[in-house]
Amino acid sequence: MSGDGPRLRAMTEADLAEVHALETRLFPEDAWSLGMLQDELADQPRTRHYVVAELGGEIVGYAGLAAAADQADVQTIGVRADVREAGIGTLLLTDLVEEAGRRGADEVFLEVRAGNDPAIRLYERFGFERVGLRKRYYQPSGTDAIVMRRRRAPRAAGFGFTGGNSQ
Repeated sequence: MSGDGPRLRAMTEADLAEVHALETRLFPEDAWSLGMLQDELADQPRTRHYVVAELGGEIVGYAGLAAAADQADVQTIGVRADVREAGIGTLLLTDLVEEAGRRGADEVFLEVRAGNDPAIRLYERFGFERVGLRKRYYQPSGTDAIVMRRRRAPRAAGFGFTGGNSQ
């Protein structure tokens, strides 16, 4: 791989096989099927926003957002294990949060696997707060999911998203 940093671009149909292969390596017990990824991508850009992160010409990460009305949901974020400390997760999440703002979302929700402490720390750095628990959410493993939410800052305070107790 080259010494250049990661770059994001819109996910295309041509990326699906490579993204699906990465998905099955990252989430072997409950990976999305190729058909699920195709269905998500088919609704882009109407209600979906999917990107890939490339490093040295290779896809090393991907992320997706669903947005409707004033709410958005992080659908997925995946980063190849050997590049997890390179800031790619931060780059992907930044893109999703910014897209949620462009689409007028007041809140962004996500589910994260209980026990995935690195991901939870990343989301908390972005101002996501724990708001619930979905028991046995991930199947077939039966692992719980922590539900997290990030709220948009009040209009008077600016247009960015914040964590904390912003309403």
